[in-house]
Amino acid sequence: MSKNQNKTQPTQESVSDFLASVEDPTRRRDCRQVYELLADITGTEGVMWGSSIVGFGSYHYKYASGREGDFLITGFSPRKQNLTVYVMNGFSDYESLMANLGKYKTGKSCLYLKKLSDIDFDLLRELVNNSVKFMRENYETN
Repeated sequence: MSKNQNKTQPTQESVSDFLASVEDPTRRRDCRQVYELLADITGTEGVMWGSSIVGFGSYHYKYASGREGDFLITGFSPRKQNLTVYVMNGFSDYESLMANLGKYKTGKSCLYLKKLSDIDFDLLRELVNNSVKFMRENYETN
């Protein structure tokens, strides 16, 4: 792999096997619900990216440095501490929505949830839908 290539790549691993392997029953149920949400929004099936991310669609990025590659438009990962939902354009455009979402934490493009019952699921749908729309309007997508 070249130094300019993203180390997280799509794989041929089974998403259903991966989701079935999530030990905590609440987290496993939440993952299945998020899977259905993201599949509905993107109109695509989930694909494993690396060993622990379920991604939907892809977009091509190119930085001023010349680095370029492809990454998922949205996705999720059942991490040990949180269910992570990837909102690739970040959260700065969604302040009012985020104020009413519920209990969560964020990173640059990561929404960290303990469990889905902590948030307003309809607002999560709106957040991800807006992000996917932004990515499709502003990047070359698949």
